[in-house]
Amino acid sequence: MGLSHVDIEGKASMVDVAEKPVSSREARATGFISMSADALHQVKSNDLKKGDVLQVARIAGIQAAKKCSDLIPLCHPLLISKISVDFEIHKNGIQVESFCKLAGQTGVEMEALTAVSVAALTVFDMCKAVDPEMTIGDIRVLEKVGGKTGHWVNKEHPND
Repeated sequence: MGLSHVDIEGKASMVDVAEKPVSSREARATGFISMSADALHQVKSNDLKKGDVLQVARIAGIQAAKKCSDLIPLCHPLLISKISVDFEIHKNGIQVESFCKLAGQTGVEMEALTAVSVAALTVFDMCKAVDPEMTIGDIRVLEKVGGKTGHWVNKEHPND
């Protein structure tokens, strides 16, 4: 299978989805931000001067998913019907997970990945004064539903 965003001459090309049927589509993505115990404690106790880190990061992630086509050049603008961004605190950092859903002609994986990425970046921004050595990583699609591939689950990480 060739790359869908490259035409036969090798030039970048936005995929034409006009003839694809509208269907319900969903995607879940995740990522992790590692941080110091002190930074994590301040996030959990809501002691950071910039405010409630997880609520601000949640809103940033939702906003980012809605703006994905403004950030990723060949993404289609989508009318997303549902976006959620959730956090799970671990002993060494915070797991970020997003969910996006729509009825449309193309999937929402990029929007879910963008939501996770920007939410994690927002956590970094709000906590960098306490821990400038935080790391963001392991950003990936966990699952997608709809379209020609149907229901797909990331086999590399089936227990997420």
